[in-house]
Amino acid sequence: MGQSENISDQFIKQQISSGKEEVFDFIFRKYYKSLCAQAVLYVKDKDLAQEIVQECFIRFWEKRSELEEVNKLSAFLSFMVRNRAIDYLRKEKVQKNVVESLQYHHQNDSADNLAISHEFEEIMMEAILKLPDRCREAFEYSRFEGLTYGQIAVKMGITQKAVEALMGRSLKLLRSDLMDYLPLLCIFLTRH
Repeated sequence: MGQSENISDQFIKQQISSGKEEVFDFIFRKYYKSLCAQAVLYVKDKDLAQEIVQECFIRFWEKRSELEEVNKLSAFLSFMVRNRAIDYLRKEKVQKNVVESLQYHHQNDSADNLAISHEFEEIMMEAILKLPDRCREAFEYSRFEGLTYGQIAVKMGITQKAVEALMGRSLKLLRSDLMDYLPLLCIFLTRH
């Protein structure tokens, strides 16, 4: 691009907002390695970290018209990568826990039941990830970490009654989302 590191964020934002690909390339080259290093700290996998950073840059380009609200580009990109890495880890944790809980029931299943169970795992994981943040947090503490409502209340800094309300709402939302899989949902819920 010819100009040095001194290019202001304001100028860069204006150029990217107006679709200047060479400025985007400059930003990509400037921050790519450090963002990959940051992502590796979260996901512990170089290839996955690169994939996460590339996804963030794609999203950055797609949202370029909204950049005027961004104060500092480096902090914004770092924040994007951090959030994407955490989302990935959260999804992996939920998927792993769902798979582990259902594997118990797979041992004596026929091939047909196994296929249905695998389909349920994916749908269950999506349903859990769609729960409101606090509901999902309480649900994961209860079902995946085996904490009591009292322990969850302490961890979340809320009352036990509030935990009961969050769990009630979580279960209601899951039952609604997974109506077609109610027998499998019941197995999953009673297993924990």
